[in-house]
Amino acid sequence: MKVLVAEDDPNIRKGLVEILEAEGFGTVSCATGGEALKLFSKERPDFVCLDIMMPDVNGYEVCKSIRREDDQVPIIFISAKSEEIDKVLGLELGADDYIVKPFGVKEVVARIRAVARRCLASGRQEEATGPFVLGDLEVLPAELRARRGNETFGLSLRDVKILGLLHRNSGKVVDRDALMDHCWGMNYLPSSRTVDQHISQLRKRIERDPPNPEIILTVHGVGYRYDPPGSAL
Repeated sequence: MKVLVAEDDPNIRKGLVEILEAEGFGTVSCATGGEALKLFSKERPDFVCLDIMMPDVNGYEVCKSIRREDDQVPIIFISAKSEEIDKVLGLELGADDYIVKPFGVKEVVARIRAVARRCLASGRQEEATGPFVLGDLEVLPAELRARRGNETFGLSLRDVKILGLLHRNSGKVVDRDALMDHCWGMNYLPSSRTVDQHISQLRKRIERDPPNPEIILTVHGVGYRYDPPGSAL
């Protein structure tokens, strides 16, 4: 799933890209409204994060142009403008949400996940969205969630990709390179511990006993494996 980030402040733009990529999204970014329109036509992103006060073409005009080209792609306005009238105008122009700067990482993640769920449910992306089961855990890709009994866990897009890859290769070892290529992208330049650190955090959310996992098993020196219940050890 690809996100277009149009923001003229380089620090905020970099921060948004880092948040999105940490969640598992691909990104394209730019600093002006004119560039945003060109990238939108070229890249066809699944949703757009759009600053309002940009050089050459402001976010409102970019939004209107995008809506003439695609009336379904989700758009999140990200702006320092906080007055109610600005929010109303943005939403009336067809934006799906509105985040006011300065913002917290958790707020941005929550809003992005909400938009991503709408993308997944609408079929705008290539990722498989059908539910699947890992042990006693039901994974719901289209909702970016997993469920065990009455307990629900939020997942990032990357979490869903990891769990889906392990599920499709049940009983087989998935090495770190395969996980990296599929879940981070072949062009991503990770540290040596990127996969292991992410798996550790994911286990804390989905495993009953994270130090003794039952879903994501470590194969030392190679990678990870999911063994379906009842499979041979």
